[in-house]
Amino acid sequence: MAWNLDFISEEDFKNHVRATIMKYGEKLESYDLKRFNSNLIDPIKLIFDKSVYRTSWEEIVNNEIFRQRDKSNNNDIGYFHQNIFSYFKGCEVPQAGWDVIYRNPDGIQMPDGDIVHTIYVEMKNKHNTMNSASSAKTYIKMQGQILEDDDCACLLVEAIAKKSQNIKWSTKVDGKNVQHRLIRRVSMDQFYAILTGEEDAFYKMCMALPEVINSVVNEEGGVEVPHDTVIDELRKVASLYGDENGELSMAMAVYMLGFNTYMGFGDKIRGELGEDKDGMLKRIYEYVKRFPVCDKEKK
Repeated sequence: MAWNLDFISEEDFKNHVRATIMKYGEKLESYDLKRFNSNLIDPIKLIFDKSVYRTSWEEIVNNEIFRQRDKSNNNDIGYFHQNIFSYFKGCEVPQAGWDVIYRNPDGIQMPDGDIVHTIYVEMKNKHNTMNSASSAKTYIKMQGQILEDDDCACLLVEAIAKKSQNIKWSTKVDGKNVQHRLIRRVSMDQFYAILTGEEDAFYKMCMALPEVINSVVNEEGGVEVPHDTVIDELRKVASLYGDENGELSMAMAVYMLGFNTYMGFGDKIRGELGEDKDGMLKRIYEYVKRFPVCDKEKK
């Protein structure tokens, strides 16, 4: 397919996609039971979800692993949205302060008629990710920048906005509604248009993205899909209760992730793992590592 993005070269775009995918790869370390439970699983929710959605133990565990990975990967998509602008003419992606700074010596036309030569950008993945305190803090920061430099505008750029827009940002500071013509709320497509002069620049980038991602993923030495051992290790814990595939035995294994020091929960397995209830979780992690993952489980 012919390359039709004038604002970024094919090589730079591919390098940026590769860097984003490599960040995904950093999160693809295999999950074992200890990592799975690093922030303490809610056993009650897990069991409700399994029953209500009529899934298997393997499916619900894999879904939870996906959720944990996905939470980290949202930051990687933020990296993609922000750092692509380091390849755009006139753009800088600072290490601190602002997410993007765009300078144009010829001037930048604003919707209300002002012409400025610098734009300072705060970027968000979604329109609903800031609470009122965060919004007020960001607005005050932008206000301060305009007081310091009257030849600039400040933009809150949203990758996933409610709609395509370039409007004055209205928010509340100290309980008062505030807005300024040079402090604006802008959707990602409109921001691409400001930088490139092309109304469909963001659309073009999105059209090029799937093929480039596939090309990078299929490269030799690309991202390797990990083998997670959580379900196998849970079954080993369940076997302490008599049946590694039984519903109640598996439920007990899940309960032990969060309730291992609670009264009653560890009584049946203390003979195998020891009496000190405060060290029970550590001994569970050690117990499941005694059994090597067999070839059948790796497939």
